[in-house]
Amino acid sequence: MPTTCALCRRVVPHERIDDPQVVQEHHLRPEERATSPTVMLCRPCHEQIHALFTNEQLREEYDTIEALQSADRLQGYVDWISGTNKLEIQVRTSDRVRNDR
Repeated sequence: MPTTCALCRRVVPHERIDDPQVVQEHHLRPEERATSPTVMLCRPCHEQIHALFTNEQLREEYDTIEALQSADRLQGYVDWISGTNKLEIQVRTSDRVRNDR
């Protein structure tokens, strides 16, 4: 069964899900796993979110998929990834996130 990434809306066909980490569950409120709602994301989107935002920012400002989809910091990335079939990308943690940890 194919899976659609909640952020970029790309469909990951079943035959590409040979790696169990290609599609990942993202807790919308990190560090509150027991009560946090979740969404399914492709690995690149999940990695990009955690590279751009601290867990605190995710909990306080981006705890819905709609908030993530409208985040200015993600717009260029989502526009780019939506036009690819990549399931592996190089991700660097932003200085803003690195300094806030």
